Amino acid sequence: DATKIINALPTMSHLPPGVSKPAYGQSEQMNILFLGFAIALATGILLIVGVLILLFRNFFQPATILMALPLSVGGAMAALLIGGMSLSLPALIGLLMLMGIVTKNSILLVEYAIVAMRDHGMSRREALMDAGAKRAQPIIMTTIAMIAGMVPIAAGWGADSDFRQPMAVAVIGGLVTSTLLSLVFVPVFFTFVEDIQHWISPKLGHLLTPREAGPTLKPQPTGGDD
Repeated sequence: DATKIINALPTMSHLPPGVSKPAYGQSEQMNILFLGFAIALATGILLIVGVLILLFRNFFQPATILMALPLSVGGAMAALLIGGMSLSLPALIGLLMLMGIVTKNSILLVEYAIVAMRDHGMSRREALMDAGAKRAQPIIMTTIAMIAGMVPIAAGWGADSDFRQPMAVAVIGGLVTSTLLSLVFVPVFFTFVEDIQHWISPKLGHLLTPREAGPTLKPQPTGGDD
């Protein structure tokens, strides 16, 4: 709050040439913290994408699975805003925890739909409806168990609750929104991604497959002067 007041001063908006205002103190530590979190988040997403590509042997389906990540981040931010908590180090740790849980829930949906379409001959709509009906139970059970474990921390029970409370609030908010919305948005996004894949794959295959050589004319033998 003090930094915002200082930056709003007219003098700070018209600094002389060669004069700058570097971050120091808590502002400097927050910049270092957010830079480290951005690197950790990017590394985690890249590792998840790599594992998903190896698992599904497909470059398109990982995009469908990662669709649930923005849903969880929005819920975590909303929960912190409602609780009047800042985006501190524990809250960032909670966001990293959400990445693994939410990705696992999306994998349950997408993998079940792919297996139903490939092995059982279901249409895409039937496979997605069946996946949502049969995979909703384990997803909701995991969410309830995780939220139940985080409720005492979010309520501020126990020692050092002020430090851990934002982490629990972020996890609860992200799980609630991702669970409710992923059952709707992930199947819809799966449909769009598969349509794009069916449109792009033949074109990529045509570009990557070498053209067949055309018929060649064999030289005719030439006879002598007989």
